[in-house]
Amino acid sequence: MFAERHIRHTVFSLVQEVLLSSEVEELYVGAGLFLQLGASQRNQTASGSGLSLASDPSGAVNFLDMVNNLRGDSGRGYYMEMVIGTPGQTLNILVDTGSSNFAVAAASHPYVTTYFNRALSSTYQTSGRAVAVRYTQGNWEGELGTDHISIPQGPNGTITINIAAILTSDGFFLPGINWQGILGLAYPLLARPDPSVEPFFNSLVQQTGIPDVFSLQMCGAGVSVSATSEPAGGSLVMGGIEPTLYQGSVWYTPVLQEWYYQVEVLKLEVGDQNLNLDCQEYNMDKAIVDSGTTLLRLPAKVFDAVVEAISQMSLMQDFSSGFFAGSKLACWVKGDSPWRFFPKISIYLRATNTSQAFRLTALPQLYIQPVTDVDGTLNCYRFGISSSTNGLVIGATVMEGFYVIFDRAHKRVGFAVSTCAESDGVLMAEIAGPFPVDGGCIGSFPLQEPLLWVLAYALMGLCALVLLILLILLLVPCHRRQRDGEITDQSSLVRHRIK
Repeated sequence: MFAERHIRHTVFSLVQEVLLSSEVEELYVGAGLFLQLGASQRNQTASGSGLSLASDPSGAVNFLDMVNNLRGDSGRGYYMEMVIGTPGQTLNILVDTGSSNFAVAAASHPYVTTYFNRALSSTYQTSGRAVAVRYTQGNWEGELGTDHISIPQGPNGTITINIAAILTSDGFFLPGINWQGILGLAYPLLARPDPSVEPFFNSLVQQTGIPDVFSLQMCGAGVSVSATSEPAGGSLVMGGIEPTLYQGSVWYTPVLQEWYYQVEVLKLEVGDQNLNLDCQEYNMDKAIVDSGTTLLRLPAKVFDAVVEAISQMSLMQDFSSGFFAGSKLACWVKGDSPWRFFPKISIYLRATNTSQAFRLTALPQLYIQPVTDVDGTLNCYRFGISSSTNGLVIGATVMEGFYVIFDRAHKRVGFAVSTCAESDGVLMAEIAGPFPVDGGCIGSFPLQEPLLWVLAYALMGLCALVLLILLILLLVPCHRRQRDGEITDQSSLVRHRIK
């Protein structure tokens, strides 16, 4: 049960640059102050299983050296300093578990402070191949090449990796960002223009011998995503997990398909209320863990059910639908926190013991996100959940509450409560389990991209075989048969063709 908000009637004058330079078009005083935004925004337990190491035995990495090697927040993304080329050029690179290309700005851009100058690197080699990538927001085009990279707060040494040099882009680089490239950490199947382009982490594992696992802590929960605020921190640990970055137990969920980090969501709860949707609704057309997505994105039917449940539980009269749609901010007088008016949201994932599930719980501090203040008197917040047309995405909104382990060697993703996910001594995230489950959604999904590729190649092979047979038949000399040996339509390939 949530207390009803006391309505404050106050007149406010000037509000500018609320989010990404969008212009305020409407003020509304009601269950909060709503600011109309302009253009749409971007929208079984384990104790480590041999991975909880303070350092890698090979000596290639010291995990403590990687602590706090990230900067950023959910609104602007989390980025890491990397040195590219010879002599080295230092760039900030966005960490993205939802794509597989390593790509950097290679030409000037209004929103990019520096870029990788290929002509100044004696070790850069072009492949002569063009590449283009489209994301949920934005796209870019460029050329493929290779060069040396090193990571000041990463594994020791220099490695050679595939680099996409971004020459043109649209909606990819945004105002207020402080990164100049993107580090795709997903599987080769997502690499463009094709899976033969080895992703960064595959190259890192092969050339350094570190374990095929990385882990991620994002510490922006409760930090304003305004472009004027200082970015938060975080850690990308390559080669294992760092025990000081989480508390409690680690729970793992299987990776269903190795393209995105696709997982199986069994149910959602708002407060203690089960949405009671068929689990296929949560996994349509996929459910993934993606650090490069700002929000928790839900399929339309799931999103509508979550908003309806929140609206009923919050008991906030006349709460604007624009807030849930992402077109308005809700503002409260400073010192008056909105979080007590909203319920917890829980996501149930299948455990590696497939007869069990575990629960990730995001407190309102994770999904009711501070954005900006108004005239020093108000704090304004956005709704950190949005509707999606291409599946459920566990993005930064949820990931900021957890230490997330991408254990590629064992095809699983692990979650534990992050040590930086607390405010005033109160944890913003919870994890619990095990819970018994019956059945599941595996095998009921529509065909995914990797499976479609396999099917396409199989059909191409079949077509090639048929054409080869027909060609052979055409080239073989024809001899008139006796009547009793005539091939009739009853036994021909035409009759028994594949239907």
